[in-house]
Amino acid sequence: MKVKSRIWIEHNDQIFLGLGRVRLLEQILLDGSINKAAKSLKMSYKKAWKLVDSMNEVSEKPLVKTSSGGKGGGGTLVTSFGKQMISHFRELETKSFEFFDAQSKQLNDWK
Repeated sequence: MKVKSRIWIEHNDQIFLGLGRVRLLEQILLDGSINKAAKSLKMSYKKAWKLVDSMNEVSEKPLVKTSSGGKGGGGTLVTSFGKQMISHFRELETKSFEFFDAQSKQLNDWK
């Protein structure tokens, strides 16, 4: 037997961060663009944009900043606050997995 769970962070009763949102932020860090990140994750641009917009709306500080095109083209930046939130989420995720793995071990020891 194995105990499993998913975690997410809410703020003011709205979803702030979850695994999909964190993966999107991480991919934006790699690609420097919401569009490229969406393609990498096989997600529509519209969905990716809605997730980014939602995170920024729920948060007290922006996680992502965008700049419009122009001579050098536009781009997307995950803010330092966004990077901190990725790190906090991944730490919570690791600790929760460790907890549930320990609970799974206890269940299996009772058999």
